[in-house]
Formats: sequence, structure tokens, C-alpha cells
Amino acid sequence: MTDEQSDQDRVESRAHLLPEEAAVGSDDPEAQAEAILTESDIREADQNAAPDTVLERRTSDQTVAAVEPPD
Repeated sequence: MTDEQSDQDRVESRAHLLPEEAAVGSDDPEAQAEAILTESDIREADQNAAPDTVLERRTSDQTVAAVEPPD
């Protein structure tokens, strides 16, 4: 399977509208799916690509000050 064929399969599988999308309708579900997947790929490749989004990757040790239980 080529990358182009794989991309087309992704578009076709996403072109089936979700109930909330179907309620509003779409003039071109395949073009809509392609745009969504393209944006998703960009965000996956560059995690800073999402506008107004800051994704912090921290462990719980880095987010909470450890408190020792009383003796």
C-alpha cells in the first residue's frame, strides 16, 4: 500500500460524518475529512502548531510539591 493510497483510505474513513457533523451537514465530506486529517498531521508533527495551545509534558512529580505525612 502506498502512502497516497493510505492517505486516501484515511480520508474515506473520516469522510463518514459523525452525528453532530451530519446534523449540520457538509457540502463535501471528503474535502472536510482531508482538511481535518492534514491539520491533525501538522499538529502531530509540530506540537506547537496548534494556535493558542501550549501543551506541557510533565510528570506528577514535577507538578505537585511532595508533602511528608506527619509522624
